[in-house]
This record gives sequence, C-alpha cells and structure tokens, in this order.
Amino acid sequence: MKENLNRLQSLGFKMAGFLFLLLVVLVGWLLIRGALVKDNRFSEAESVTTDVQGTYTVTQINTPTTEATAMDLVGEETAVSPPTATTATTEPAEPAAPTPPAEKATAAPFIAAAASGPLRVSQSNSRYFEDAEGNIVYLTGSHTWSNLQDNGGSDPPPVFDYGGYLDFLDANNHNFFRLWSWEESRWTVETTDNNYWFYPMPYERTGPGTALDGKARFDLDQFNQAYFDRLRERVVAANERGIYVAIVLFNGWSVADNKGGFGDNNPWRGHPFNESNNINGIDGDTNNDNSGEEVHELGNTAVTAIQEAYVRKVIDTVNDLDNVLFEISNESHGDSEDWQYHMINFIKDYEATLPQQHPVGMTVEYPNGSNSELFNSPADWISPKGSVSNPDLADGSKVVLADTDHLCGICGDRQWVWKSFTQGENPIFMDGYDGAGYGVGGAGFDFNDPTWVSLRQNLGFTRSYAQRVDLATMEPRPDLASSGYALASDKAFIVYDPSGGSVQVDLTAVTGQFTVEWLNPETGDVFTGTTVDGNGVRNFIAPFSGDSVLYLCWSGAATSLSTPVSGLNDTNYLPLVLNGSLDCS
Repeated sequence: MKENLNRLQSLGFKMAGFLFLLLVVLVGWLLIRGALVKDNRFSEAESVTTDVQGTYTVTQINTPTTEATAMDLVGEETAVSPPTATTATTEPAEPAAPTPPAEKATAAPFIAAAASGPLRVSQSNSRYFEDAEGNIVYLTGSHTWSNLQDNGGSDPPPVFDYGGYLDFLDANNHNFFRLWSWEESRWTVETTDNNYWFYPMPYERTGPGTALDGKARFDLDQFNQAYFDRLRERVVAANERGIYVAIVLFNGWSVADNKGGFGDNNPWRGHPFNESNNINGIDGDTNNDNSGEEVHELGNTAVTAIQEAYVRKVIDTVNDLDNVLFEISNESHGDSEDWQYHMINFIKDYEATLPQQHPVGMTVEYPNGSNSELFNSPADWISPKGSVSNPDLADGSKVVLADTDHLCGICGDRQWVWKSFTQGENPIFMDGYDGAGYGVGGAGFDFNDPTWVSLRQNLGFTRSYAQRVDLATMEPRPDLASSGYALASDKAFIVYDPSGGSVQVDLTAVTGQFTVEWLNPETGDVFTGTTVDGNGVRNFIAPFSGDSVLYLCWSGAATSLSTPVSGLNDTNYLPLVLNGSLDCS
C-alpha cells in the first residue's frame, strides 16, 4: 500500500511538472504575440496563423529578352566575357555592335517598343513616373561613366561600344540609365595617369593660344556640333529600345582639385572655364585656389550665362524625344544647392515654351550633401544618400531613383535591389561595366563577379513584377510582412524575405483568394501552383533555401484554404506565361 502511495505521489509530481511546462509555453507565446502587436507588426491580425506550403510547378522568370530563361547573356553560369573598349588611332567613330552569345534554342527574338512619354510624376502614385497616357513607368537599370564621352589613357581615348551596352541593358531587362558627361578634357582626381582624356567636348577648340592640356584653347561661344549630334543619336538609339535616359548636364568630379579624398590629378586644369583654357576671358576660379567649385555656384554671372546657353542647346537637341530626363549635376559640392535650384527652374521655364516638358532631377551633393535639400528642391526626382542595408521608405513626396553611386559607390547586391523596390524606390546601379574607365572609378572592376551579375538580373526581375501589378495602387507596407519588406494593395502583395525560410503576411484586411508564387532571386526559378484565402495572417513557407520573393495575386472569391502539401513537383523548365490569374495589373 505504501509503495502504491509513493507511485501516485510521484505521478502527481510529474503531472504537475508537465502542466507547469505547458503553462510556461503558453505564457511565452502570449508574450511574443503581445510584442508583435505592440510593434504594430500584426496589430489587426488573428492570433492563429496558417502554414501555406504547396505542390509547385517550377519554371524560370519570364523577361522580355527570352521566353525560357531569365538571363541567357549574363546568367550565373553563362556570364559572358566583359565588354572591351577599342583603342582609337584616328577620329573616334561608332563601332559595329558585337555579335552576342547565341541564345538557347527556345529563346524568341525580342523587339522592344519605343519608350512612351514624355514622363511626368504620376498623379495616382507619385513614387513613380507615368507616360502621357497615364501608364505607370517603373525605372531601373545600370549606368556607367563612358556611355556618352569616351575616356581613357590615350588621345583620342578608347571608343566605348554603345551598341553593345544597349544589348547588355536589354539582356538584363533594364529600362533606364544615366548618360554621363564630363566637363574636363583631360585629367581626373582618381588616377595618376597624366594622359587620361575625355572626348568629345561640347565647345570648339579654335585658339588662338594653347590650353593647359596642350591643345588649342576653347571658344565658349561656339558649340562643337559633333558632341550634340552624338548626344541625340545615343538618346534616340535608347528610345528605340524602350529605354529612358537621364542626361547628366554637369559633373562635380570635373571641377575640384580634390574630391572625397581623391586628388591624384587636377581636372580643373583641363576645364574650359579655366582662364588658361579659353579665349573668352572667363575665369571660373574666382578665389584663385586652382580649383573650380565656384562654377557650380551663382557668384559668377558670366559663367552662369554660358552654362545656360549650353543647357538650352542640350534641350533644343532632345526636346522632341519622349525618353528624356535631365539631371543637373553628378555630386557637386555641398554649397551648390542654389545653383542647382536655379538650373532646375531654368530648364522648367525654358521647356515651358517648347512642345515637350521632361522631368528634372537633382542628386545629392558630395561631400557634405543633405537629403533635405533634395526634398525641398523644385526637382521632380531625386537620388539621395542612404543605406543599402536598410533603404528608406519612399513617401511619394519625390520620385526616388535610389542610386548606389550616391549610397556607397560600386556596391550593393540583390538584397538591396528587392529592399529598395519594396520600399517604393526605383533602384539603379553604378556599374563598373567594362572596367575601361579606370580613371573615373572602374579600376579593377570584375564584370562577371557573381554579386554584380545577380544584382543586374534582379533589377530586371523587379521590373518584370512591376509590370504585372497595378503600381498606381501599390504602396510600401512593411507592417504587413514579418520580414519588414512588402509592396501591397488590396489585389497584390510583393514580399521580400532576406532571410528566407518562412514569412508571415497579414491578409486580415483583404478578402478573396490569392494565387501564390515564389521567385528564387538567386536562380530565377519561379514556383507556382497553390492558393490562399485572405482574412487572416498566413505563414508562407518557401520551397527553396535562401532569400525569397513572395508574390500574391488576387484571383477571385474566397474558397477554402489550400490543403498544405509538402514536397515539390518534378522540376519542369517551361516558359511561364505572365497573364491570367497571375497578372494583377
């Protein structure tokens, strides 16, 4: 009897321990959920989530360049040799476009539609531009320093293969780039090479007299028509492929003897506004410190008048084209904001008298730039400074072209691309490309580095998804996803999870059934084949490892939640048709 009592007592202790452990687990869950609610992450959510897995069909993301694969030309295992520049021994001429690598047999030729425009800030969603018909245009792409003026270590410098560059943009599904200008004829702060040149220049070199670079002095009253012909030809060629171009009018790296700690050579020595380099008596260095930052200020009315004449000439050259945007200057110094504001207003006032008006942008000053000066400016679009690991949320007060050039230089990865996109920005990449511009930032750049290949691909992937949703109704909603990155409307959700695995999405406020699609941003694989209902928080389990993109598209009235099924169908690499219930545009 005593032994039985001891057994009952022992069993009672074990039962009490079990109940205590159960209580601890329950309290822990309530505390965790309470923290989520307090953080407003799921303040309206149900207390119970539903795991959503599925039996998926695997395809490749469909981009305009090919029916079957994401990036035939620059895929992870099919990266082409980096493009090369051609050393010119005579007057530079446009080279013939190289023959691209052969596409896979399933690929169909792609003929791009001309860019529609001119663009204006969207009236329905001011985070983006729209064309003349009101269609939202999401901008993304790679830009590089030599895409207007050839530059490098010879005179004349190596010829940039512009046709090959446009092929490269097409292959990555990009639709935007900055068309760079350099104000100096010779020398940069980023190389000790004393023979680094830029060609062509916007002014005629007539003399009399010899400039500091050893050539005839500039006549600032005479434009070099060849420069403006090239400018127009390149914008037209981009337009024919549906690519938008921001024409960079001035460059802060062309006027300073030292910039951001770089001072290997002094580009002011090669600037047309250096008093030794022109026949017009213009002296842009008013404080006589052998540096010309003053030409990006308003203190010298003679300089400003010459700059205005140049800007008018650029506008007259491209005003009839639909794919044009203007950028005042690349990273002028921290006291240039009044001059940039003046130039923005000058462009707007002058174009108001012409048939077409185009967006005007301002990029952050460097060094000592302030984002507040961008947001307070009369510019239509801006490129601020910030963080690639935690991009700011775009509130729609300006169209934001988030440019790695102003965030951290040649930097970033595909995670930055998706974070920026889901925060309502238009991400663009400062691409070292062929590495030929070693005197302006491209020294040692590896075109086929997997980080850059993946970043470029995913810029194109974001554009593919942007074209499948109604961006007029989409807005950043970090509060709706446990990952903190979501672009959402009542009909579509694009969620990015940098960590992968699973992600919770709050669908409490929406009703109906949504198709579920996953994109593996590393490979371009797309997983489709299951559905989920709204009216609750859902826990979506990715069918692959690594970072992930989840796309939910409203497909109709609600039914019962799809039955969770583990495992995948056999991999089936078929073209994914982006229409029907999966297209939320």
